[in-house]
Amino acid sequence: MVLKERIEEYLKHSLGVPLRLLSVKELGLESEQEEEIKGFGYGKPYFVTFETAEGERKEVVISSLKGDGFGHEYPSDRAQILIWQYRAFNSLPGHVKALDVGYFTNDGRLVSTRDAVEYFIVCEKVEGEEYVHDLERLRDGARLREEDEARASALASYLAYIHSHRRGDAKLYIRRIRELLGHSECIFGLTDSYPSESEFITQAELKEIEELCIGWRWKLKSKTNRLCMVHGDFHPWNVIFHTHTGTDFTLLDRSRGEWGEAADDITAMTINYLFFGLLKTDGAVIDADFKRLYELFFDVYLAKTNDYELLEVLQPFYAFRGLVVASPIWYPNISMATRKKLFNFIKNVLQTEEFNYRDLDGYLD
Repeated sequence: MVLKERIEEYLKHSLGVPLRLLSVKELGLESEQEEEIKGFGYGKPYFVTFETAEGERKEVVISSLKGDGFGHEYPSDRAQILIWQYRAFNSLPGHVKALDVGYFTNDGRLVSTRDAVEYFIVCEKVEGEEYVHDLERLRDGARLREEDEARASALASYLAYIHSHRRGDAKLYIRRIRELLGHSECIFGLTDSYPSESEFITQAELKEIEELCIGWRWKLKSKTNRLCMVHGDFHPWNVIFHTHTGTDFTLLDRSRGEWGEAADDITAMTINYLFFGLLKTDGAVIDADFKRLYELFFDVYLAKTNDYELLEVLQPFYAFRGLVVASPIWYPNISMATRKKLFNFIKNVLQTEEFNYRDLDGYLD
C-alpha cells in the first residue's frame, strides 16, 4: 500500500467519518508524493488535503521526528516529544492545534494513541531467585561456596560477551556520558535527592563530587570508540538465577539505552560486592568473601576482554553507583560508618587516574 492509501485509511479511522484523500505533498515541494510509506517516518512533514462526504475540503500537516545527536536517538525519545507536544500545543492560547498523535507500525500503518494516559509493558514471568539473595546470605554469615564464585564468573563472562558488540556512533557515546551526569536517574538527580543537612555528607562535599565528575566527563568524551552493547542497570536485583546453585540466569529491566560504556555495567554489579562487604562488618572493613568475589569478577572480565582501559574510565560510574548505595532514600537503615566508607570510596576513586581493583581497602580510608 502506497503512502496516500495509508494516510487515507488512518484519517478515516482517526476522524471517524468517510472522506476522500485529495493530495499528499512534502512541505516545501510542489509535486504530490507517490512514494512508499517508509520515507514518511523519517522526519519529513507532509501537507495532506482531503474532502469529507459533505464536500468540505480540509488540510492537515502530518509530521514525525528524525533521530539526531540531541537526545532523539531512540524511538522512545521521539515518542516522548510527540506525546508531550499533543497535550502542550492544545493547552497554549494562540498555538496551532494538534489533532492527534500516533505511531507507525512495522507494516506501515498509522495508528492513533491520542487517548493514552499512561503506558505499560507486559513481560513473561521468570522463575527463579534474585541474585541479591546470594549476597544477603553471605552478608548474614554463610560460607562462600564454589557456586558463588561460579556465578560471579558467569556474570562477568556475560558482560564480556555483550560488551564485545561495538557500534561506531560518537554522538551517542557522548550522550551517554553526558547523561551519566545530567540524567535525573544519575549523578545530578541523586545529589539533588540527598538531604540539605546530614551527618555523613555536606552540600559542599556533594558539590565537590559533582565538579570532579564534570572533569571526568571531559576526559571520557574523546573515547567514543568504547561505545558497546550494555544492559544499563546490571545490579543483583535485576539478575534472576533459575535454580538454587546453577549459573543459568535471566536479566530484568534494561535501562537508559541499548548502547553505552562498559564501565556502567561493571560498576553497577561490583559496587554491590563492596556494599554488602561493608554491611557484613558494619562499615569496619570489606569482608574477605566479598572482596574475593569483587576481585574475581574483574579478573574474569579483564582476562576475556583485555580491556584495561576500563580502569581509566570507570571512576565517574563508581561515583554514580556509590551515590545510589549510600543514599538514605534507597538504603535508610545502614550505619553511619558504612555511609562514610562509601563516600570515602567515591571521593578517592574520582581522584585516581587508574583504578586498582586489588586495593579496595585503600579507597575506603
